[in-house]
Amino acid sequence: MSALQVSRATLQDWSLVWEWAVAEGWNPGLGDAASFFAQDPDGFFLGRLDGEREPVSAVSVVRYDDTYAFLGFYLVRPDRRGLGYGLATWRAALEHAGDRTVGLDGVPAQQDNYRRSGFVLEHRSARYAGPVTGGAPGPGRDVVPAAEVGAAAIAAYDGGCHPAARPRFLERWLDAPGHRALARVVDGRVTGYGVIRPAHAEARVGPLFADSAQDAEVLLDALVAAAGADRIAVDVPESNAAAVRLAQARGLVPTFATARMYTGPVRPFARERVFGITTLELG
Repeated sequence: MSALQVSRATLQDWSLVWEWAVAEGWNPGLGDAASFFAQDPDGFFLGRLDGEREPVSAVSVVRYDDTYAFLGFYLVRPDRRGLGYGLATWRAALEHAGDRTVGLDGVPAQQDNYRRSGFVLEHRSARYAGPVTGGAPGPGRDVVPAAEVGAAAIAAYDGGCHPAARPRFLERWLDAPGHRALARVVDGRVTGYGVIRPAHAEARVGPLFADSAQDAEVLLDALVAAAGADRIAVDVPESNAAAVRLAQARGLVPTFATARMYTGPVRPFARERVFGITTLELG
């Protein structure tokens, strides 16, 4: 194996990794990187060989707080696979997590490797995608722009549905170019929120967090209407049967599978409220 140098990536560097993700069929959001880097600008890594300008490998290890980090973008350029560059980049990048619990959403082909690295299965997920059918044409009952609710209220709700608070990420995610963020408010209380964003192929929904299946249904239909989307994709935890039923009721079909895995314990959060994962890259 030629000498590999692993170094931190810049936001500009990451445009190439976005192209790799497109080639893998991951359908990344058009403006994802700026929000990702806002959470932890030091958490993105590239592997380069001596004498070569273009990277051969990438991975991100994004820190949320002192106890939790998330690993994503584990990619190796196709012409350099099978030579150990990915694993070397992985090991170097994981040092950024320190002693934090690390989560990831892994594709089936890599799950045995993740287990050998100490990751344990939490639940399986599936990306449901396709043209949307059966939804309400209107904006949705009791649904308002997330900005009307306020950043603090959205962050508080989000924090109850995720293993760590992530205000820096949300600050960019909620009003990034092309993103539509909506909340459902019933009797003065937030009962869910969601975001839809433009992507390489179908519009991506994530997160979709809600108190109940009815809240999630109203929000999903409102998001689709707000974006004028003909086709969407949403990553659904299969452990939430109501979320699976909602995706199927809207005519979406599973296109590929992943598994949420952790290296250790995470703080309690409302898993039953997760109808759509925010992103497979940052959890």
